[in-house]
Amino acid sequence: MKQNTYIYFLCISSLIIIFSIYNYTLYSSPPKLTLSAKAMSGQQLWQKNNCFNCHQLYGLGGYLGPDLTNIYSNPNKGPGYIRAMLKSGVKTMPVFHFSKQETDALLSFLKEVDKTGQYPNYNANMKPDGWVEITTENEK
Repeated sequence: MKQNTYIYFLCISSLIIIFSIYNYTLYSSPPKLTLSAKAMSGQQLWQKNNCFNCHQLYGLGGYLGPDLTNIYSNPNKGPGYIRAMLKSGVKTMPVFHFSKQETDALLSFLKEVDKTGQYPNYNANMKPDGWVEITTENEK
């Protein structure tokens, strides 16, 4: 009986030590920022002007305007379209009086967001066993 308790204690202690080492190595290194300085400036403009109140990135944000996750690479939209919308606005979107540098920064931010993934997942099929099979258009 005493030997079983010792083995049990040894196993639990080993798991706790392994878990602690794993968490230390996983969370002790600082996250790598992938945004350029220009894109960071664009992100600050995005936040300062509360763009997320109407628009979404990766499905998170407001629902008044469209999701802008992949607008930069959209063949029917792209940088020219984004510039025009920022300059002229539309029904519910106000006209922003951004300088050329600010517009370029926002474009840089949206371009770098666009590189990070595809949203939304267009084809999500539920299988009879409960698993969901997801395929996207133009997977990156």
